[in-house]
Amino acid sequence: MDNFSKQIIFEDNHLLVINKRNSQIVHGDITGDESLVDFIKNYLRVKYNKPGEIYCGVAHRLDRPVSGVIVFTKTEKALIRLNKQIHDKLVTKKYWAIVKGTPPKEEDYLVDYLIKDEKQNKSFVTKDTIKGSKAELKYRLLAKNETYSLLEVELITGRHHQIRVQLSNIGCTIKGDLKYGYKATSKTKSISLHAREITIEHPTLKEKMRFVAPVPQNDFWKWFEENAK
Repeated sequence: MDNFSKQIIFEDNHLLVINKRNSQIVHGDITGDESLVDFIKNYLRVKYNKPGEIYCGVAHRLDRPVSGVIVFTKTEKALIRLNKQIHDKLVTKKYWAIVKGTPPKEEDYLVDYLIKDEKQNKSFVTKDTIKGSKAELKYRLLAKNETYSLLEVELITGRHHQIRVQLSNIGCTIKGDLKYGYKATSKTKSISLHAREITIEHPTLKEKMRFVAPVPQNDFWKWFEENAK
């Protein structure tokens, strides 16, 4: 519980905002590993001495190998209102991605059509605008060295593996992302994609709130954070 408390960015009666580690899963899967939802329910049960069933709403998700900010709700009302904001495109999400090489432009607006292969759990860029789902994002270059670049990505749509496949499609594969073309995996099987910040309207206070997640604590990320412009 003490370690988990260090992941908490914000908490009140309606929201619990977490800086997810890149090894954690949001929902349970075939691995049987404890999910963040289960962990949060236990955390709330112990902290507030709550009997019975504990509520934990999930409005958005992050892939297991991705780190960063994720918002959970403590009430169904908060979840419904947050879901509506997402549906109405009132939520702003920005990611930091460390990619191999340098992008073709220092900043750009990418529009692609994606098809998901359920068996491979992978998405592909397609020219079929009927079967494909439109995917849009903006990126800008924040820092670079001889081998890698740090990009800030703002999602306009929320497609499956969208950032991973769209950046790979312009020749900028995310470090560690074997699924989309990187040549070597990390020891932790993580990828260098971090949900840096999210801006929402508080579900009851109606105030704009911006939450920023510290990057993973290692020298590699630290160098790019210090050199970001």
